Amino acid sequence: MAFYVYMIKTISSSVKKSYVGFSNNVNKRLKKHNSNKGAKSTKGHKWKLIYQKKFASKSKAMSFEYKLKNDKKKRLSILKKFYN
Repeated sequence: MAFYVYMIKTISSSVKKSYVGFSNNVNKRLKKHNSNKGAKSTKGHKWKLIYQKKFASKSKAMSFEYKLKNDKKKRLSILKKFYN
């Protein structure tokens, strides 16, 4: 089974937030975020997918997710690519 690390951003232009997570079904997870059943920090906002990367194992996905969550430069570079 494949696992994915994904990054989402708020749709609203007045609120600029991003979130990084991992899942084996990104579309299903995005629907949860948008129905207020996702992570606590994503509640109350509408989200769109801007990045995903596939991994062969859950442990590799979790390791990359941790690195991406803590690497502000990498997150900003992903956001800039999305806007260009």
